[in-house]
Amino acid sequence: MSHPVEVLVLADTHVRADRRRDLPAEVWDAADRAHLILHAGDVVTGSLLDDLAARAPLRAVLGNNDAGLEHRLPVEDRVDLDGCTIALVHDAGPARGRGPRMRRRFPDADVVVFGHSHLPLDQPGDDGQRLFNPGSSTERRRAPFRSYGLLTVEEGTLVDHRIVPVPGP
Repeated sequence: MSHPVEVLVLADTHVRADRRRDLPAEVWDAADRAHLILHAGDVVTGSLLDDLAARAPLRAVLGNNDAGLEHRLPVEDRVDLDGCTIALVHDAGPARGRGPRMRRRFPDADVVVFGHSHLPLDQPGDDGQRLFNPGSSTERRRAPFRSYGLLTVEEGTLVDHRIVPVPGP
């Protein structure tokens, strides 16, 4: 019998080396509780990767604003959690046709985590695949709020998936 795996999901954090803007305290707290952290790109600085990886195992992919991190980050990744496959990519393309497109690109993935738009999204894709964008915990842009994501996997099954709003503007 396996224990639930708690996954913190981030994207589009855009934390620069000067750290004038950093992750909100509640995101750091969630990182401390997580068994795994996924970052769907636009990390911007390697020091944030290092700080996250110091708190929990980290998997991250390259975003369009991640200049200089090409040697550290793949364009896409896959993580297997006891049989639940999570694909990770920065840009899942336009909303129109996203479900079939992600199913073709990641045919064996149970969940596709992506970012780029800063818009939180948690919805079914094609053939039972879940599409999950945690939004951005630092830059709201056109989103209704800043946010991050939490996934729980137990015995190879996604048992919980949540977009968590970050308080404040």
